[in-house]
Amino acid sequence: MNAVSIVIGSICILLIVYRLYGTFMAAKVLKLDDSKPTPSHKLEDGKDYVPTNKWVTFGHHFAAIAAAGPLVGPILAAQFGYLPGLLWLLIGAVIGGAVHDIVVLFASMRRDGKSLSEVAKEELGPVAGFCTGLAMLFIITITMAGLSLVILHALENNPWGTFVVGITIPIAMGVGLYHKKTGNLKSATIVGFGLIIAAILFGPNLQGTALGNVLTLEASTIAIILPIYAFFAAALPVWLLLAPRDYLSTFMKIGVFAALIVGVFYVNPSVQFPALTDFINGGGPIVAGPVWPFISITIACGAISGFHAFVGSGTTPKMINRWSDIKGVAFGAMLVECLVAIMALIAAVSLQPGDYFAINSAPEKFATLGMETVHLDELSDEIGMDLEGRTGGAVTLAVGMTYIFTEIPVFEKLASYFFQFVILFEAVFILTAIDSGTRVARYLIQDFFGDFYKPLKNTESLLSNIFASALACFIWGYLLYSGDISSIWALFGVSNQLMASIGLIVGATVILKIADKRWYMLTCLVPLAYLYVTVNVAGYWMIKNVYWNAESTGFSVLNGTLSIIMLVLGVIILLTSIKKWIELCKIPQHILVEQSKKEIA
Repeated sequence: MNAVSIVIGSICILLIVYRLYGTFMAAKVLKLDDSKPTPSHKLEDGKDYVPTNKWVTFGHHFAAIAAAGPLVGPILAAQFGYLPGLLWLLIGAVIGGAVHDIVVLFASMRRDGKSLSEVAKEELGPVAGFCTGLAMLFIITITMAGLSLVILHALENNPWGTFVVGITIPIAMGVGLYHKKTGNLKSATIVGFGLIIAAILFGPNLQGTALGNVLTLEASTIAIILPIYAFFAAALPVWLLLAPRDYLSTFMKIGVFAALIVGVFYVNPSVQFPALTDFINGGGPIVAGPVWPFISITIACGAISGFHAFVGSGTTPKMINRWSDIKGVAFGAMLVECLVAIMALIAAVSLQPGDYFAINSAPEKFATLGMETVHLDELSDEIGMDLEGRTGGAVTLAVGMTYIFTEIPVFEKLASYFFQFVILFEAVFILTAIDSGTRVARYLIQDFFGDFYKPLKNTESLLSNIFASALACFIWGYLLYSGDISSIWALFGVSNQLMASIGLIVGATVILKIADKRWYMLTCLVPLAYLYVTVNVAGYWMIKNVYWNAESTGFSVLNGTLSIIMLVLGVIILLTSIKKWIELCKIPQHILVEQSKKEIA
């Protein structure tokens, strides 16, 4: 098996699905009608509600949904072999992810761009709305811990990488200040990107210097620095740090994956992994559980991800210019993200299995696997750092991409620079997600707990903002500091897929109300049935075998308690929705459609 065959086959499948299933969802199920004004036109205010070109909206939506998840999940799931991850990415994205994203965006726009919790409240009732809001609060904080954990071991004892990632903060702030003062985006972009490249080139000179020693940090130290950084970054004006760094990182994301696709076609690396490994029944060093249900928990973004609901019911529904743009923006962006995840999987399985497991396992765990490394020592020498035991997925992606790029003769001596650039590429996106995610968590804390303590709801209050930000950072910072990738990523996966289940529940309810044929509801119910069972089985397995197992290295009463709370919330939301569906099914469909039109008129 070679990589080019996988890429070409995947692209063909995704294009066919977009053309046929995407059109069916848009024209038949959701009945998108451009004669009606979108929320961006009805509520245009020049700030939040702004009619935007579909390609610009697509770029914003894709950049927002495609953070670290589609890069890391497939790499960790390579433990099971290349086949389970590839099948889940294609099937999950086609049947689940693309449908989830398009129905959530539609449901939000139908309610004038409201958040999913507000949509759930109006579509399913106050109980479901309350539970959805609480679930969203849990999920966003767990997401921050999961994303942060990805880069811990990439920056551990890596002064070059730490310097390059750290220097992006003042560079982005400089770009933001310059652009705000002069309005010259072109010059700010050229200078900002040039300074980032200069920092990468300067990095090797830090070895053995006083600054290099200061930047040689342990993972535990980085785990403390990240939430402290997030606290201050979330409090800064968006234009000063978040927006310029998001802008610069978008260029890197597009450039890196365009280059990777070209590199794969040029090099055509062989897939070194078997279709299935010995760990499909569990006991793996990276993911402890069996291939099912954990393949669908380990890989979320790229297949189906509840985190997309935050974006699909956040900024994007306020930007859509025409209803028909939903197909390209939501359905299309999800399929493109699937391709990104497939490229990440290829980068992982192009490595020798022994090298892959040596990077992604603790040294003592790897010693028990009976495997031998093949190129790891050579790669470590070329890159200039010890690669063993750097769990989390980020290093594996960087090594895999470096391995592919350096097979091109002109780049064969640039392994260390490629490696650090990919680490920067991953870290900047994660830090951007941490910035915006912490800000969202602050809003959710103020909105949710503000119902119990009114002053907290005042977003103009500096004290309230500081308290909510500090609480959000403390919660996910504690999870980050006390966890490891096998426990935290599973917790993130369960919570994320539970959120996706909630999105499908809301989507199914909306389709039942508006569709000409009730069986169209199956577009949501089929993936919902699989995902809901998968989430609950995985959650129960983790609670029993890891979180509440005193003999497990991932033992954590907190993680087990969080898992139970989230699963209970999911049960309440599902039971509430079933009750609602039964009530709606008693109404003749043509009357239900007419009532639905009047409801949002």
